[in-house]
Amino acid sequence: MSREWSPRSQLYRDARVMGNLEVLSQGPVAYGRRYARRKAYARSNALTHSVLRSLGLSR
Repeated sequence: MSREWSPRSQLYRDARVMGNLEVLSQGPVAYGRRYARRKAYARSNALTHSVLRSLGLSR
């Protein structure tokens, strides 16, 4: 059985997909830059979250 997504998460996911499609139309180099940027943000957000969690300021 598939999972039911909330309308908000569905909107964010659709926006991400549309952004990926828009960047793909600009070529593989542009998509590579977007991919690298998103990975860097994910890494820094994970680090920030772990620091906050160790301080007891996050779940």
